[in-house]
Amino acid sequence: MDQSLSQMSFGYIPTAMLRAAAELKVADALAAGPLSAEEVAERTDTDPAALRRLLRALAGLGLLARLDGGRFALTELADPLRADAPDSALDDILLSTTPELWRAWGELSQIVRTGRAARHPDTGLTAFEAALRDAGHAARFRAAKALNSREYTAGVTGAYDFSRLRTLVDLGGDEGTLLAAVLTAAPALRGVLYERADAVQATTAALTRAGVANRCRVVAGDFATAPEAGANAGPPVDAYLFNHVIRDHDDEHARALLRACRAVVSPAARVLLVETVLPAVPSAAESASYGLTDLNNLVYAGGRERTEAEYRELLATAGLTLTAVFDVPTTAAGMPDYHLIEARPGA
Repeated sequence: MDQSLSQMSFGYIPTAMLRAAAELKVADALAAGPLSAEEVAERTDTDPAALRRLLRALAGLGLLARLDGGRFALTELADPLRADAPDSALDDILLSTTPELWRAWGELSQIVRTGRAARHPDTGLTAFEAALRDAGHAARFRAAKALNSREYTAGVTGAYDFSRLRTLVDLGGDEGTLLAAVLTAAPALRGVLYERADAVQATTAALTRAGVANRCRVVAGDFATAPEAGANAGPPVDAYLFNHVIRDHDDEHARALLRACRAVVSPAARVLLVETVLPAVPSAAESASYGLTDLNNLVYAGGRERTEAEYRELLATAGLTLTAVFDVPTTAAGMPDYHLIEARPGA
């Protein structure tokens, strides 16, 4: 049923409730079975009366079930709120509701006036930059990106023949989720992954679990300057991969990243982008999904969704020619479609 304007204006309330449930680890407290509000309050170190009111409201959202005797139980919908759930969305929720992002969304009118992401008046940082400077938020960002990547890794490895490559450099590869899948699909391929220093341990562990660590070097550093280092890292680099990176940047900064690759790639090498691609004329359903992600990109980091034509133009201004776009099936329902964009050095 369509929401009224009044209902839309209160849309922040369920989001705040969801963040509170995540921060207080309500789902973890209820993981072993139903409990009373008082028992949950004891396990979450909260006020029993206030917590009861939160639990009742969460039940109204379908996240909890109210049982006889005043007890509450997790529903299937809320199970991913557990930190130890196989498909845990806890980090994703905490990241997408950070105080920095809340503050930035409060400045949406000014953002639309200027066309630029909001910056904190004291630090000068965007919400994205602030999140990455905080160790906890940075870890959540990588975990959320890794979770997101798992939704399309099979689609990427099925859509593109990576066995043609000898060395693939992944720039900003989160915890190595996608690169691990690619290396598994192409046993002769070797990889180099550039990430922030605080990500190296988690990334190495993920590659080890996947059984591909012996074919991949993990290098700490700023992936904006990594292409030059990758070009001198031993075997010739056949491709550079940006996984869900370009959309986080405005055209100026995205172009700078792509030009850094163009400066070092060999004539036969490729630059690969795994991104959502905005339809040229979105349908009503596509407008709902792409519209939200596009606006969030602007608010969060100053980035944007792009059509195939806009990617073609962006690549061309960086000295690259778009040569192919591959559809990437994803397991995520109701989210924008992913694609793998292949480009080569242009004239």
